[in-house]
Amino acid sequence: MAGISTHVLNLTTGRPVAGMQVELYDIAQTPAQRITSARTNADGRTDAPMLPAQQARTGQFELRFQVGEHFKAADGLTDEVLVRFSIFDAAQHYHVPMLCSPWFFTTYRGS
Repeated sequence: MAGISTHVLNLTTGRPVAGMQVELYDIAQTPAQRITSARTNADGRTDAPMLPAQQARTGQFELRFQVGEHFKAADGLTDEVLVRFSIFDAAQHYHVPMLCSPWFFTTYRGS
């Protein structure tokens, strides 16, 4: 399986984040080109891959997570979390989860 997928978990509650806006950009182009936009479902995942397997390619990409819009915390750390990464092997699947709260965020390459 190839392509790019993501999911979002609330680090404070340990639950999936439903309804968060996530966008995928190709940042190898100037200006960066938006590839797709989606909202997370009740399981914290997008209903479709951010980049389907048939469109998989090498390059530099950026996922933009709209955490401020979701949490609406006046004392939140940031409005938007940007995660930049490179795909070196288009035959591999790249799963990029986001763990967040209004004051914290982290990511990793999942499976």
